[in-house]
Amino acid sequence: MTGALLHVQGLKVEFKVYEGVLKVLNGVQMVVHEGERMGLVGEAGCGKTTTMKCVLRILPSPPGKITAGQILFHGRDVLKMTFHQVQRVRGRGIAMIFQDPTAALNPVFTIGDQLMSVIKYGSRDSLGAREVRSRAVAVLHEVQLPDPERILTNYPIQLSGGMRQRVCIAMALSTEPELLIADEPTTSLDVTIQDQILRLLNALVERRSTSVIFITHSLGVVREMADRVYVMYAGSIIESAAKEELFSNPLHPYTQGLMRAVPKLTGGGIAEGIPGRIPDYLNPPAGCRFQPRCPHAWARCVNEVPTLHEVGQGHEVACFRFQEQ
Repeated sequence: MTGALLHVQGLKVEFKVYEGVLKVLNGVQMVVHEGERMGLVGEAGCGKTTTMKCVLRILPSPPGKITAGQILFHGRDVLKMTFHQVQRVRGRGIAMIFQDPTAALNPVFTIGDQLMSVIKYGSRDSLGAREVRSRAVAVLHEVQLPDPERILTNYPIQLSGGMRQRVCIAMALSTEPELLIADEPTTSLDVTIQDQILRLLNALVERRSTSVIFITHSLGVVREMADRVYVMYAGSIIESAAKEELFSNPLHPYTQGLMRAVPKLTGGGIAEGIPGRIPDYLNPPAGCRFQPRCPHAWARCVNEVPTLHEVGQGHEVACFRFQEQ
């Protein structure tokens, strides 16, 4: 692992809706290093996918609007790039695998049309038609799809969910990106296929030494796939640490609550939930967004927003309990 590949600093995002303005991202901070597998974990609706859409500059605007922050890729701010500069970053620099492979693939074009188009326009080299087709067959073979020549002629509807997701992985990796964003890539698949896809994805990124961000709400996936973990709550990063450190020594009350909520398959009592609910983004708390649900909240938490504070080597937490020490 070497220098910083992606650095997100103070990212804030709002969505204008009929009722008012949703203040979704609240100063997101994160770093991904070259060759690193980073996990981004949090419950549904906390802003994980919104953050990654900002990284790729695909946030729908309107209604979304980035109001503050920087997204540095190789030290260059993606938010200040021209359209053509961003186009060069997508695919070659950063690629994304989306949650739903059915929605990610165009139903009226064959797999070959879509995959070869990505290879043709995303490749760093100028390729002829025969070379493009050869590379398409090779990458489908790499994701362990049977009979790649036939797959190229199929439409998405002719493939199973697991096969469609393998095609999406092939498309994302076909241009050999430096950073791969996997946005809950197994959400729509059954359990056995989920395990196959995760093992395949892990093997591919290791073989290619690709940096990767795994977005998930599953602590089990994070434990299996990531080197380092960021925990997100209601649009803010509230804790980050190496995987082993986070699981052995979770510090933020929300992270501790997530750990207690994991079902105990070996017995030992019923998993606990976290009381309360996530804040209303139309009118979020003025201070720490977790304080209405936090058993340790005090007066400072109501009015001030805690920032990430280093409590150990590589372990940061956004909680005033540790800043006072």
